[in-house]
Amino acid sequence: MKFAIALFSAAHAPSSRRALLFAQAALTGGHEIVRLFFYQDGVYNASGSVVTPQDEQDLPKQWRAFVTEHQLDGVVCIAAALRRGVLNAEEAGRYQRDAVAVGAPWELSGLGQLHDAVQDADRLICFGGA
Repeated sequence: MKFAIALFSAAHAPSSRRALLFAQAALTGGHEIVRLFFYQDGVYNASGSVVTPQDEQDLPKQWRAFVTEHQLDGVVCIAAALRRGVLNAEEAGRYQRDAVAVGAPWELSGLGQLHDAVQDADRLICFGGA
């Protein structure tokens, strides 16, 4: 089965951990992940600026390692990222901001990437959100 996974909640939310565990289990079970799409507060999972307390799991670091290890397509919604100050080098330059929070393996792109993923996947699985 081919999954598209959308994550709507911030890195400290329980649903972010559940999404990572689901994605890991899907690959272990022989399934394919067409795309991971981080939207709304989910963009914080791709941020290199999040500092996790020592007694908590560093989910942004775990997501980065997971995406890199499995060479997955990790897309961060550009509109949601800009609104939250989660910028890559290109957008930081465009908006004359000093902070760069997103780099490889993440790609900033539009909501159309989620639509395309849904077309290629058998199932869209969403985590978090209202």
